[in-house]
Amino acid sequence: MSVAFDFAAVLSEWPLLLKGVLWTLGLTAVSAVLGVLVGIGCAWARTEGSAPLRWAVGVYVELIRNTPFIVQLFFIFFGLPALGLRLSPEWSSVIAMVLNLGAYAAEIVRAGVQATPRGQIEAALSLALTRAQTFTRVVLPPALRRVWPALVSQIIIVMLGSAVCGQIATEELSFAANLIQSRNFRAFEAFIVATLIYLLLSVLVRHALNRLGDRFLLGGRRG
Repeated sequence: MSVAFDFAAVLSEWPLLLKGVLWTLGLTAVSAVLGVLVGIGCAWARTEGSAPLRWAVGVYVELIRNTPFIVQLFFIFFGLPALGLRLSPEWSSVIAMVLNLGAYAAEIVRAGVQATPRGQIEAALSLALTRAQTFTRVVLPPALRRVWPALVSQIIIVMLGSAVCGQIATEELSFAANLIQSRNFRAFEAFIVATLIYLLLSVLVRHALNRLGDRFLLGGRRG
């Protein structure tokens, strides 16, 4: 039995694929910025915050890290309307991705913060810096330099996880691939193309984030 592949039938739908790529990159960009900021805030809370705050953030981190992303997404999109809060698929996707990345980023950043020599913190405090100034000016920059590769990897994981957002009709790449195969019944070709695009996006986004880290965190010192 011979099998005839028709990738042209998929590639001819390039406007849909391009729209899916743009949505995937847009979701990733927004969730990366907000998620890392949430992670930094949570890392500060778990290292410098009061006991109730540390407990509350710890519950959030453990809840997110120990439940599937798709369940978190479905809870936001399908569950919150029962409480009177109805969100669009796009907003639901952004919130779910930010919350997911924020929880993982919190532990990554906290590891970098805890690796800061105690002497540096004591020296900063002795110069009359507040604890907030010490954290933002002395502790956080080298901590981010130490953990940036891990943060980049987590951002890529969240980008790839955005594929499930198509399940609530967010028009990202996997949604586009599924729509194309429903039109021309070329499921194998559609998802092979989507796989290759995801692979390319992962390589390009990782490279871009590493370059950003080199420029703004490492000062261009890495090769």
